[in-house]
Amino acid sequence: MGSYPFCSRSPTVNVPFLNPAAQFAALRTETLAAVEAVLAKGHYILGPNVAAFEQEVAAFCGAKHGIGVNSGSDALTLALRALDIGPGDEVITTPFTYIAPAESIHQVGARVVFADIDPRRFTLDPAEVARRITPRTKAIIPVHLFGQAAPLHDLAALGIPLVEDCAQAIGARCDGKPVASHGVLGCLSFYPTKNLGAAGDGGMVVTDDEALAQKLRMLRVHGIERRYFHDIHGYNSRLDELQAAILRVKLPHLAGWNARRAEIAARYDAGLAGLPLQLPETAPGNTHIYHVYALLSDRRDELQTHLAANGVPTIIYYPQPLHLQKCYADRGWKTGDFPVSESVSRRILPLPMYPELTDAQADHVVAQVRSFFG
Repeated sequence: MGSYPFCSRSPTVNVPFLNPAAQFAALRTETLAAVEAVLAKGHYILGPNVAAFEQEVAAFCGAKHGIGVNSGSDALTLALRALDIGPGDEVITTPFTYIAPAESIHQVGARVVFADIDPRRFTLDPAEVARRITPRTKAIIPVHLFGQAAPLHDLAALGIPLVEDCAQAIGARCDGKPVASHGVLGCLSFYPTKNLGAAGDGGMVVTDDEALAQKLRMLRVHGIERRYFHDIHGYNSRLDELQAAILRVKLPHLAGWNARRAEIAARYDAGLAGLPLQLPETAPGNTHIYHVYALLSDRRDELQTHLAANGVPTIIYYPQPLHLQKCYADRGWKTGDFPVSESVSRRILPLPMYPELTDAQADHVVAQVRSFFG
């Protein structure tokens, strides 16, 4: 998500916006032991930790296969390649997210098609998606934004393969099933600030399809099935053995960390009730894992300034929808094309959210929001 302030001070309470170092401190002994074991063994690329972690994550996501790759962005790109999507094809996704899904479509040579979002949960609006399907539509990339699943049942009913972007939602569920197990392929990110974060980049694709899994294993290593024999054009995109070892230490804690995020969200909900704000909502049938706790305010910029002055740093995800980004200027999109995404971008303000956030810190955030409204 780019750079972020890790620390901001008030006279009484220190509330970092994000704090990966706190997680390392809690797991320092186990993490250093896992790293040392990898270094001592000397198997640094596609070693036993990667293989084990792939199996563990696949099982966690309710899938048969996991294919570790370099990043969540690469997971999306390789997923589209595995589906043979390329020039002349179209893929539908959301303009209100990080650029990775749209970028992956561009990288395989397909046409990016945006559809607007639901104003309550900020994920793809199935009715808007349906209006944009053509005979050239080969996939839909629903982004499970901020830790909540997109409306997967309604999107699947459109009859187009789903490539789930689960970068912000590992552990979230929709209709009783984990995200990443509903579509043809599920794509995960282990960027350090994610709910399951590495000490660097990392990603994975999960699937039940044996043929797609095998193709993805080839794509991540230069198109190789047998060493030095290149059957297809591929990439150099492998999950690092050191990162896999670190992530294996963390994975058993993920459910507890997600539960703690939900506790903090409930504390925010209770403390902010009655204010002129739109608070996050969990759609029926969903389990929200609160990668981000984002409220909406018509006075967003004033509120952000007030919070910063009182020891509560915030970062806006996302200040400009993708269709208005400079890199897409040649597509001719303009203000007003996706009004819900544009409105949310103007009003959204995420608050500090991570499992190590204390009740006292959360209460300080609430107090400062309330003080703004008098």
